[in-house]
Amino acid sequence: MAHFEIKHLTFSYASSNQKNSLQDVSLTIEKGSYVVVCGKSGSGKTTLLRHLKTVLTPHGVRSGEILFGGTPLCEVSQRDQSSKIGFVMQNPDDQIVTDKVWHELAFGLESLGCDQKTMRLRVAEMASYFGIQGWFHRDVAELSGGQKQLLNLASIMAMQPEVLILDEPTSQLDPIAASDFLNTVRKINLELGTTIIITEHRLEDIYHAADKVVVMEHGKMVANDTPRQVGALLYRQNSEMFAALPAPVRIFYQSNASGQCPLTVREGRSWLTSTFEAKAPTVTEPVIPPVKEPTGAPALRLKEAWFRYEKDTPDVLQGVSFEVPAGQLFAIVGGNGAGKSTTLKAVCGICKPYRGKVEIFGKPLGKYKSGELFQNCLSMLPQDPKSLFVKKTVREDLEEMTKDEKKAAQAAELCEITELLDSHPYDLSGGEQQRAALAKVLLTEPKLLLLDEPTKGLDSFFKQKFAKILKKLQGEGITIVMVSHDVEFCAEYADLVSMFFDGQILTTDTPHRFFGSNSFYTTASNRMSRCVFRNAVTAGDVVSLYQKNMEARA
Repeated sequence: MAHFEIKHLTFSYASSNQKNSLQDVSLTIEKGSYVVVCGKSGSGKTTLLRHLKTVLTPHGVRSGEILFGGTPLCEVSQRDQSSKIGFVMQNPDDQIVTDKVWHELAFGLESLGCDQKTMRLRVAEMASYFGIQGWFHRDVAELSGGQKQLLNLASIMAMQPEVLILDEPTSQLDPIAASDFLNTVRKINLELGTTIIITEHRLEDIYHAADKVVVMEHGKMVANDTPRQVGALLYRQNSEMFAALPAPVRIFYQSNASGQCPLTVREGRSWLTSTFEAKAPTVTEPVIPPVKEPTGAPALRLKEAWFRYEKDTPDVLQGVSFEVPAGQLFAIVGGNGAGKSTTLKAVCGICKPYRGKVEIFGKPLGKYKSGELFQNCLSMLPQDPKSLFVKKTVREDLEEMTKDEKKAAQAAELCEITELLDSHPYDLSGGEQQRAALAKVLLTEPKLLLLDEPTKGLDSFFKQKFAKILKKLQGEGITIVMVSHDVEFCAEYADLVSMFFDGQILTTDTPHRFFGSNSFYTTASNRMSRCVFRNAVTAGDVVSLYQKNMEARA
């Protein structure tokens, strides 16, 4: 029996001038299935998911029908929807309502009127199942992003839902935490039989596990099939969505290989091993461009910076020291809660180190006069783009930064938000908000640009355009410091990559040397190909080496 039956669903937001966000979507989701919904930013993924729970359904004009267990969803009581349909949002802070971890776990059960004995048992079970015992009594405010998202998942699972809906749940998690979280979701599907419906831009850990992959484009459903069939279809159609597929799939098709397409790193490793089993590859390492030697004074220098948020709390920054050469794209990676964002705030003067130095273009931070630092010198794109929006439309937000309408229009065109200018910023998808915030920041015309998780919420297609934007800014002499969990993006586009751990920068190197030597903090392409190639950290590296060796054979 189907859990959800969506029949000819069409929807437009009240402020969208009749443009449909969903167009004639028909979809059946079977009980116990694992369904992945993917598509570009603004394709209608989140809008579709929010229609599966009436309390989250957006305001607008709708036609079509949604059945839950054979009953129209609008006739299913709020109590039944709360207990049977769980929803994990993109931003964990949007969902947390209490101050203590244990209270958050019990909140949903209290709302459903569970007796105390049942409540204690379920809370204890979920805390044990998700490994929360160690921080069971802590304040929610003290948790990292990954812990908050795990807490949200555990709180929902305590109500024993039949369906679990997740809207880009790992967008703010580091790669290892994201992989752990998605593995837990898969375990829930396999062991408990819970139906999973999930949207993700990062498909490496979920694509292979899906029973069905649904591809959305401009509000329409353009594909609904098994992972292998969808991969083959998107490649044949030369679809922009092909770039979002896991590295093993992209490498296989772009190499013009024959046989069954690998879906996982393990399958990809087996494919490469068997291909070169009879004859070892003659070209084993990609051509790595020489490192540009820095000239002149660095754009940014931190020397022995120490910082703590409160007097009696541990230091978040513990002697951070590094230099960023002018004109470089400098990426900082590391786990959640390591201190990466705090470092950017220290550069901006938001968090003032109690020891150490911060110099921007050779000038100590403390010697910049009030307002001088942010006038054609330094700008920062924060992790939460909503914090930058203060007006009712995107257009007004951009025009707040400059009186020159032409400049505002150029920034909107560069970030591909021209069609969104009359929309309220909070009505945009996560990826669209990120692009609108970037446009606003660029209007300050900075020489040093700080980016905190800039690819969060961006689809793979726009990431490529975003990289071109960054390269264009570098060409204009702008230095970029980027904190990111997106190791694939850092591997392909950064000039230098640093690892942040235990309150300090441990090492800095070029992407090929940095990711090529790591076992876990590296790309899927590297993990898949290291059995036959060395320092191949991008899909392009692997494809190039494969083709060169196959040509040598011929």
